[in-house]
Amino acid sequence: MTPLPRILGAITALYSVAIIVRPRLLARPCGLVDKEGEPLPGTSTLVAAVGARDLAIGAAMMAAPEGAALRTAIAARVASDWGDAAVFGTTLPDPAARRRVAGVALAWGAVCAVSAFV
Repeated sequence: MTPLPRILGAITALYSVAIIVRPRLLARPCGLVDKEGEPLPGTSTLVAAVGARDLAIGAAMMAAPEGAALRTAIAARVASDWGDAAVFGTTLPDPAARRRVAGVALAWGAVCAVSAFV
């Protein structure tokens, strides 16, 4: 297997740390911010939870041994992304944000899925 899953895991982990530290990086594209661009009440907590989940999965993609363990970590990444696409794509308040955020989640999940086969 190529190093692509490891690279995608590292990118996932870095982005996860970024949204834990600065929740507005995810809240803003989702339209879950106030007039000043700050996350709405409670949003930072949920963004941090998503970040923690994705940090764990990204770390697993970087550290898992080749074979079933790495394929399982990739599957968890894909399931999380496509689950996010379904949830954000159907429940965000703004229809444009729904399409944009769901599209990014679907695409990232697809890239990660393909990485299991290259």
